[in-house]
Amino acid sequence: MKLLLLSLFFVLSLGAKERIVSLSPSITEIVYALGAGEQLVATSSYSLYPPEAKKLPIIGSYTHPHIERVLSFTPDLVIGQSFNGNFLQKLQRLHIKTLTLHLKTLQNIENSIVFLGNVLHKNKKAKELLSTIEDAKKIAQNRQKPHSVMIVYGLKEDLRSAIYIAGEGIFFDDIIRLCGNTNAYTDATVAQPVLNYENVIALNPEQIIILHSHATEPNVNVASALKNWYALPTRASKEGRISIVDEDYLHIPSHRVALTIKRLAKEMHD
Repeated sequence: MKLLLLSLFFVLSLGAKERIVSLSPSITEIVYALGAGEQLVATSSYSLYPPEAKKLPIIGSYTHPHIERVLSFTPDLVIGQSFNGNFLQKLQRLHIKTLTLHLKTLQNIENSIVFLGNVLHKNKKAKELLSTIEDAKKIAQNRQKPHSVMIVYGLKEDLRSAIYIAGEGIFFDDIIRLCGNTNAYTDATVAQPVLNYENVIALNPEQIIILHSHATEPNVNVASALKNWYALPTRASKEGRISIVDEDYLHIPSHRVALTIKRLAKEMHD
């Protein structure tokens, strides 16, 4: 009810062609996907999709936007994520209208698409985007033998340094569970834990999926890195279930999470 009332307030108060500043690549993608990209006047760094987003002025990084830069675009609405809370509060004190989206879980993403669709008068398009995500979820539920999965952020050759993985309470964990599997990391208190190779061996996952981006990690020797992962004594290495996935949308909690669901489901089902 609270979400509905808040959405109604924005629908009634936000005009058809208001000037919008997005504080993250995910929000930029959703706004464009809803068909309201022409209302965006600026966005954060790393907003690379769709291609039109690359032409927008940058207001700083998505974790550290510059308030003077945002204000220079005289926005009618600034949309951020939950981690932008303090920054959005500063804008509110300057009487700038703001909106906060929560994009951690699959349900968060779907709710945010519907909410933003209401705010921007793009309800029909929001329903279409939601339908695409729901279709992807149905594909993921084509379950096979359950097993434990570890999703690793980034590919590196030296496994002695910090290894970042997907914990519970985020959309990667949701996707693992959609596929009928379990997250190898079971501590619910940490969403994105940092491990060393000894921790990985102790968790002993049956499958390891490494999310790699050649665009941001161009100097990694993929063959050498994969060899080092296979050198760790885990069930994943023994069963030949360590793989690298390189797609530009994987880390973005937008409507394109539908692509992430299908891609990771394929990896887990195969």
